[in-house]
Amino acid sequence: MLEKLLRKKNVVSDHSIANRISGIQNRHIPAHVAIIMDGNGRWAKQRNLPRVAGHHEGMKTVRKITRIANDIGIKVLTLYAFSTENWKRPKLEIDFLMKLPGEFLSTYLPELIEQNVKVEMIGNIDMLPRHTKQAIQKAMEDTVNNTGMTLNFAMNYGSRLEITESVKAIAKLVESGSISSEDINESLIETHLMTKHLPEPDLLIRTSGEVRLSNFMLWQLAYAELSFTDVYWPDFDEVCMLNAIEEFQLRNRRFGNVEGEGNA
Repeated sequence: MLEKLLRKKNVVSDHSIANRISGIQNRHIPAHVAIIMDGNGRWAKQRNLPRVAGHHEGMKTVRKITRIANDIGIKVLTLYAFSTENWKRPKLEIDFLMKLPGEFLSTYLPELIEQNVKVEMIGNIDMLPRHTKQAIQKAMEDTVNNTGMTLNFAMNYGSRLEITESVKAIAKLVESGSISSEDINESLIETHLMTKHLPEPDLLIRTSGEVRLSNFMLWQLAYAELSFTDVYWPDFDEVCMLNAIEEFQLRNRRFGNVEGEGNA
């Protein structure tokens, strides 16, 4: 009897989620959603588990959110997986975090291919351990021709470093005489960012209750809507994702214009 009740509850839940997705698809869908996946360690601490247990549980959440983002019709999902500042963490934790991409991609890559998802990465891949680099490169190579949602991992990524490197590249162009300083504008800077081929994020979601950007896509998030939730990343499920998208759709994005003149 209990099994039947649980099964019935899941069916109702799935039906409710499907209805909400349908409603979202009838309104403006954010083309690019970026997520700061935060709270794995605190989730584990609440349960008297080691921090790495929270990271492992968070990996399962990546799969759930990737699936529903793809179902909704989001074009790009960028996940802040490892920052340039995260190298300051204990070695044991870093070693575990560096194994997660390989575990995630080896387990779920066939599913991503089936769903026509394209895997990409922003960040400095050269500094990653060999096994991490190989796992990411294989996923990118195996999905390079996919035409569905782009699953973009920000790995060993820091926005200040990204902007600094773009400024250096532009300075070299000026120095060589390829361009003049008068040619420098926002468009030129954007062509030197790691996200130059992607639309700017429409929505940023940060889990765990922290309200800051933590050196994540500082240039690209200039006009993004920001959504902060107290839910820790391992507990961030499909309903949480739908809540964030629906809240986004209720906002009036003006992009600096006066009330009523911005894009819906």
